[in-house]
Amino acid sequence: MVEVRPVDAPCGAVITGVDLSLKLSEKTVTDIRQAWLQYHVLVFPEQVLNSGDLERFTLSFGNFGEDPFFDPIKEHNHIAAIRRDANEKTSLFAENWHTDWSFQAKPPIGTCLYGITIPPVGGDTLFANQHKAYDELPAALKNKVKDLTAIHSAVSAYSPEGVYSYKKEQNAGRSMDIVVSDEANKTQAHPLIRPHTETGKLAIYSTAGYIQGFEELEPHESKQLLLELNNYQSSPQFVYRHKWEKNMLVMWDNRSVLHKATGGYDGYDRLLHRTTISQFG
Repeated sequence: MVEVRPVDAPCGAVITGVDLSLKLSEKTVTDIRQAWLQYHVLVFPEQVLNSGDLERFTLSFGNFGEDPFFDPIKEHNHIAAIRRDANEKTSLFAENWHTDWSFQAKPPIGTCLYGITIPPVGGDTLFANQHKAYDELPAALKNKVKDLTAIHSAVSAYSPEGVYSYKKEQNAGRSMDIVVSDEANKTQAHPLIRPHTETGKLAIYSTAGYIQGFEELEPHESKQLLLELNNYQSSPQFVYRHKWEKNMLVMWDNRSVLHKATGGYDGYDRLLHRTTISQFG
């Protein structure tokens, strides 16, 4: 039986009483989805999974998402390796607040990340509850942002001139299979305040690394507002700091939370496998 234990944080719950290496019953999937919608970040400890298990679990909650800027692992086209080697000196991957692939027309509703090689120190993932952030927006700021349309793009990260470009000397020796492409220059508009596609609850859908500006504002106004929003959305009262363990699966709702990586494990290997979930249909 699925057991749900909320963590002492603005989002997150630990799920036990289920073996994810087995095919899940319809009731179990329903129970997990209900907890996911309520707590936004689910933690499944002590799960010994192979790649097929991870794929089957992912498909219980939607279709596979499209991951345009990662090469997949061998023989599993929908699993990406989130990897950093012990001797690596490149910049930390995903260290800014974001929601996955927000520059897509239909961004993934969820992400699954499974811990394979976990350092004894560091490497926490931070999650920020964006329903709570919206609910607690100061009235003046809420009025300022309520009708804005954000322009999202992967240009700053995955274009040939982006942060992860192989042209940049600081990316020499990066262990992750990142793909840079001119496709990253494309843009996609989304409302800044979006209703959740299942619950209808409003959240701030803002991600500093991917939003290039707002349709309704001048560039300098957009830049100033993005900075103000980023500082507000990542305030401690919205954040859950997750500590990883080997054989732990974490599933989060990209419609509800922002997330970011942290370092602090230099000299240790770190490897996790990642899938994304798109909505059924």
